[in-house]
Amino acid sequence: MNKNYQYPLDLSWSTEELASVLSFLSQVEKAYESKVLAQDVLEAYKVFKTVVPSKGEEKRIGREFEAASGYSLYRTVEAAKKQEKGMISLGN
Repeated sequence: MNKNYQYPLDLSWSTEELASVLSFLSQVEKAYESKVLAQDVLEAYKVFKTVVPSKGEEKRIGREFEAASGYSLYRTVEAAKKQEKGMISLGN
């Protein structure tokens, strides 16, 4: 994995909250760089939403993450919801 970008993190988050957000972002990366279980994405997203309940904040993080990495939170979650079970892969 090429990590030449910074994650859009909020320094006011607790260590546990940071870990939850990073776990979700990691699932998004896996969906683009290899394959990931749709259920794992949805579980990580559910925990992410406990840290970032605001749609506006979620969109801001999504925009920053996509600008930095090229990976879309929205497209990943939508693909996982559509698939529900099994593996998803968004990479080319």
